[in-house]
Amino acid sequence: MAGLKCPGIGIENMLNYLKRFLALLVVLFIAAPAAMADDAYPNKPIRIIVPFTPGGSPDILARAVGQKITEATGVSVVVENIPGAGGTIGADRVAKAAPDGYTLLMGHVGTLAVAPSVYPQLPYDPVKSFAAVALVAKVPNILAVNASMPVKNVAELVAYLKANPGKVNYGSGGNGSAAHLAMEYFKMSTQTFIVHVPYRGTAPAVMDTVAGQIQMVFTGAPAVMPMVKSGKLKALGVSSVKRMDTMSDIPTLAESGVKGLNGFEADQWYGLVAPAGTPVAITQKLNQVVNKSLSAQDISTRLRSEGAIPAPTTPENFEQLIQSEIKRWRAVVIKAGIKSE
Repeated sequence: MAGLKCPGIGIENMLNYLKRFLALLVVLFIAAPAAMADDAYPNKPIRIIVPFTPGGSPDILARAVGQKITEATGVSVVVENIPGAGGTIGADRVAKAAPDGYTLLMGHVGTLAVAPSVYPQLPYDPVKSFAAVALVAKVPNILAVNASMPVKNVAELVAYLKANPGKVNYGSGGNGSAAHLAMEYFKMSTQTFIVHVPYRGTAPAVMDTVAGQIQMVFTGAPAVMPMVKSGKLKALGVSSVKRMDTMSDIPTLAESGVKGLNGFEADQWYGLVAPAGTPVAITQKLNQVVNKSLSAQDISTRLRSEGAIPAPTTPENFEQLIQSEIKRWRAVVIKAGIKSE
């Protein structure tokens, strides 16, 4: 045995080859389960956390998209509402969940773009804590006033506000909410002074505008469309670049001709994100399912009837939107001096 030799190869080379072979086996052993998991995904129920109360735009969109995911994959989708702290409690829950694609967040401009500037001790990072999955929809804000307000359009409203600085109140769903930011952006753009009255939710703010307790609201279309159609509120403009298909008679703010509103845009947007570290194969698969569902006639019609505009895109483009919106709204938050309650 002592004289055993391997013709053509030395013992040292043989050991090196053996080490490389074992290393390759280790890599394959580690990678194989992940690859198989991605291929098998999904094989159990998926949970979508909505960080707001039931009935609002995030909840409606989550349930509509969840139904389509179920139809496409055969697994059930459970929508769970975890409200509180402007949506940050639910968002943090997802940020700390297992990155396996089975816990998703119906993200929102507030939780993913505004919160970093409003909450100094935010427990998650909107970019580093999540993996973008799919932008679902954009929801224009509607600028509406009490039916008794002596204005018929945005130009007349701005003139009225400048003639009555600090005498007009507006409501929002809370300090730092998307509606709050939209109106502050409007105030900055038009150089007007309107008093903010924060509420615990959008619905009471809208109802007090109808009742005349406050005079204005600038919030997501789904919350005000019924009141506008019934004549209980006057809609003066929408925050989107284009007019809404379902309410095409309402002009955009950019069309008002008012100085400072040229190019004005302040839409809300919603999209699914997963915990950071979720395999790309899973986020890509979900993205394809969501995008396909948004092009389906039934869901497109349903979303548009709610005032939402389907906005399918890639995970990369969605991530870029989040990053750009963080920068954009940070400037508004700082200039308006908005702080968490």
